[in-house]
Amino acid sequence: MNLRRSFDQSFIGHLEELRRRILVVLAFFVVALIASFVFVGKIYNFLVGPAHGQKLTVLGPGDVISVYFMIAGVTAFILTIPFLLWQLWIFVRPGLREQERKYAKRLLLPVLIMLLLGASFGFFVVFPEIYHFLKQLAIVRYDFMITATEYFSFLFDVVIPFALIFELPVIVMFLTRIGLLTPKFMRKMRRYAYFACIVLGTLISPPELISHLSVTVPMILLYEISIAISAFAYRKKEREMAKWYEDPEPVATTPVATEKAAFAPEPPKEDQQETTEKVIDLDDRE
Repeated sequence: MNLRRSFDQSFIGHLEELRRRILVVLAFFVVALIASFVFVGKIYNFLVGPAHGQKLTVLGPGDVISVYFMIAGVTAFILTIPFLLWQLWIFVRPGLREQERKYAKRLLLPVLIMLLLGASFGFFVVFPEIYHFLKQLAIVRYDFMITATEYFSFLFDVVIPFALIFELPVIVMFLTRIGLLTPKFMRKMRRYAYFACIVLGTLISPPELISHLSVTVPMILLYEISIAISAFAYRKKEREMAKWYEDPEPVATTPVATEKAAFAPEPPKEDQQETTEKVIDLDDRE
């Protein structure tokens, strides 16, 4: 009964802590959203750079508000990601061992770096090629006009998936460290991964060879980098396991072990052993 009550109290405490962390993240997002609205004009001018002076259109007064909310919302979300990861780290840290804490802490910075690299690749490389190809295809027969809502929706639909795809090496390293993935399996699935990269690169890029290669080749290289990272993490894990098996049993230093050692009965001395043997011998004679 006491164990059940202790479990319920611990579970409720974790829920309360999780609720508090979520509220803190939401509060930070609101502050970032307000700050994004303050600089929404500069952010807008930066994001319409690939349009090269193309005037965007709105179909009504409400579109202006929706476009500004879209820009500010995505910007606030990007700004909130580091703070979200920090709060997630604070929440899970008490339940991790020392080695797991060090390993998880090392992944925070690579996650942010790969996220920015993926978003930059999608914005500066992929999106301009797709946009200009579709524009050239349209002006042959049509008067090209694009609304601001369609432009930014298309922009975020291209950039955000690439930001997530670039997280593949970090995810592979994490799965390898916890034993759910091996480099041998990734090498075995290489041909299928290449096929998926070619299909995906063909679907999201303009139908010309240079555009296909500019999207497909980086994705294939990213997969190969993931294999190398998985092999490195796998070898490091094997070395740690081998070292763990070779080391002698460590001396317990926890408070419970120390208390048990302090109150452990002392081994019998030689005199006590002789007396015990004499008593046993007399009992046998009787």
